[in-house]
Amino acid sequence: MTSRPRLVLLGKQGAGKGTQAVRLAAHYRIAHLSTGDMFRAQAQQGTAFGLEAKRYMDAGELVPDEIVIGVIEECLAPGGPLSAGFVLDGFPRTRAQAEELERVLDGKPIDVVLHLDVPREVVVERLSQRRVCVQNSAHIYSVSEPPRTEWICDICGGEVTQREDDTPEAINKRLDSYERDTRPIREFYGSSGRPLVTVDGMGSSDDVFDRCRDAIDAAL
Repeated sequence: MTSRPRLVLLGKQGAGKGTQAVRLAAHYRIAHLSTGDMFRAQAQQGTAFGLEAKRYMDAGELVPDEIVIGVIEECLAPGGPLSAGFVLDGFPRTRAQAEELERVLDGKPIDVVLHLDVPREVVVERLSQRRVCVQNSAHIYSVSEPPRTEWICDICGGEVTQREDDTPEAINKRLDSYERDTRPIREFYGSSGRPLVTVDGMGSSDDVFDRCRDAIDAAL
């Protein structure tokens, strides 16, 4: 078994990818690489691609593929997670990105692609109930799990509110885009011989983690 695997975690928005990526990273002692965190880290380090990504994010615009790939390439430079293992969370989002990732990996291919499957109606409900801190969108709450003080972030004191794009109509549009963009990714990995495993994402966090871990170990 590869003790420190290179993993890609796919799944709809609201499927719980972030939670499982953190747990898998801790279990396998590998880096958790989420696109948002990578953009922020590279911007703080003052890299050209990181600063460009921050400019698009601050403007509320999608970061172009060439900049996303540049940030990924900087994060996977020799001597880092490329050799020590990682789980990619939120990337690739298109087949073109998946193909570019193969180039960046330079002979150290992805070991397992994990697809976390949660029904559309479930993620629409989850995202519709999501509330985020306007001061730091990494602090996430929900209608069923609000902050201790009425809609004031427990961590930083910022206002907690619903994102404009977390309405059912906007969520369904994002999910339509996800299905359109990620089907070719799954086809790409399936045809390239990479282990592509679909895992049921329903149930408790522990149950889903156990399924993810077992599927990865079996594939490896």
